[in-house]
Amino acid sequence: MAEIKIGRIVLGMAQTNCYFLYLEGGKDCIVVDPADQGGNIYKALTKNGFEVKAILLTHGHFDHIWGTKELRELSGAKLYALEGEKKLLSNARVNVSAQTGRPYTVEADEYFQDGDERTFAGMRFRVIATPGHTEGSCCYYFPDAGFLVSGDTLFQESVGRTDLPTGSMSQLIRSIREKLFLLPEETKVYPGHGDSTTIGLEKQYNPFCQ
Repeated sequence: MAEIKIGRIVLGMAQTNCYFLYLEGGKDCIVVDPADQGGNIYKALTKNGFEVKAILLTHGHFDHIWGTKELRELSGAKLYALEGEKKLLSNARVNVSAQTGRPYTVEADEYFQDGDERTFAGMRFRVIATPGHTEGSCCYYFPDAGFLVSGDTLFQESVGRTDLPTGSMSQLIRSIREKLFLLPEETKVYPGHGDSTTIGLEKQYNPFCQ
């Protein structure tokens, strides 16, 4: 089986990580969190021969969704999010885009449930609901590649903020300890901001989760 590769584009005022995943040697890709400039994301990917087959959201904050509509329109790909995130996606004040002076709402084409297993563009993944950063935050675990796209739930030696609408620190820590820390320690973690890490390193060194 071809190896799953992951690329990163850092975008927007919050320096958000937008990821694109593809099979080695293949051209179909999945985009996770088109943070801003959806047209530029599409242009960059198509310039390198990629075709966007699906767009996944880890959560609905403004800095992760601003590029969704343009990328969806240009690519024809469907947009997916966890069902619990409908409130954020549909309300510009709750997703904090209104407070930035650039209000934005979007509706997913399809909503996942916790534990759903799907295969897009030949890549299998599991949806892990991780409420805490937001009510409907989720992570995407790709078992064949041994990595997790964690959104703003888990960072390198840190965790996502919980002082915005629907956030809860106690819930966030439970999500990490009871769900993410059950994954193999060698699992590579690709967060919504900053550099990658591993589950093993975070279990050992993350001060929020000791």
